[in-house]
Amino acid sequence: MQTDILRDSFAGLTAFIAVARERSFTRAGARLGLSQAAVSHAVRGLEKKLGVQLLVRHSRSVVPTDAGERLLATVAPQLTAIDAELAALAELRESPTGTIRITASDHAIRQVLSPKLKAFLPKYPGIRVELAADNAFTDLAAADFDAGVRLGESVAQDMIAVRISPDIRFAVVATRQHFTPRSLPKTPEDLMRHNCINLRLPTYGGLWAWEFDNGKRQVNVRVEGQLTYNSIYDCFDAAVAGLGVSYVPQELAAPYVKTGHLISVLADWAPRWSGFHLYYPSRRQSSGAMALLVAALREDG
Repeated sequence: MQTDILRDSFAGLTAFIAVARERSFTRAGARLGLSQAAVSHAVRGLEKKLGVQLLVRHSRSVVPTDAGERLLATVAPQLTAIDAELAALAELRESPTGTIRITASDHAIRQVLSPKLKAFLPKYPGIRVELAADNAFTDLAAADFDAGVRLGESVAQDMIAVRISPDIRFAVVATRQHFTPRSLPKTPEDLMRHNCINLRLPTYGGLWAWEFDNGKRQVNVRVEGQLTYNSIYDCFDAAVAGLGVSYVPQELAAPYVKTGHLISVLADWAPRWSGFHLYYPSRRQSSGAMALLVAALREDG
């Protein structure tokens, strides 16, 4: 019975909300594209079904009753959300447009976002994607970004996280020439005797402590060295050039390790991190363009 009332009263609810907000049947009719008489009839029909008076009609204005105020506070936001969702779905039927701004690390941009966008963008010429390389965990609202990317699904409570890459492991690497006069590190603490290449991360407020886990012990090591960068690719290039020991994603180092140009050490200590995740505010209604992009970036499995 309650379901029938809601279904039959949808037009009345829409008319009531418009009148309550406009404080006028005439202005509500103009907003809805209906005559004043049609709006009045719809509201009276809703009042009759509910058995309560929702509006007090004066000569020059209309004011909600207590019951009307309650209905406006509880139902209006839900109808607004329904309208927004229907509009988003309508976009999917048409050619979606819009600009989506994403903040992400340079690693995420090069290894995950750009390859997937190569297939996505030609399908939707009306969608523009702006990528900003930044290693910090950016406040999306403050910086006017639609979404961000970072490792792991642990995000703020009001955020939605969508996995967009497989799990990731890092590797400790250096050239054979670097290791030749020195003993190979057997434990993370042995790295203190090597010239290591540091990475500065704004989110951590300083140099990144290299993280290790062999299944029995977890340890973070603050390494020392002559070089510091704020890009993981610069750290990697420096290791390839023989300038020291670097801690980089395995996928970057693997081809060089395979050819023997780089040597990977402490493999048993390499932790596995949950892959890159796209995060965005749950309170924000996603556009059709955003919904399509999320679907294209989502990592299956």
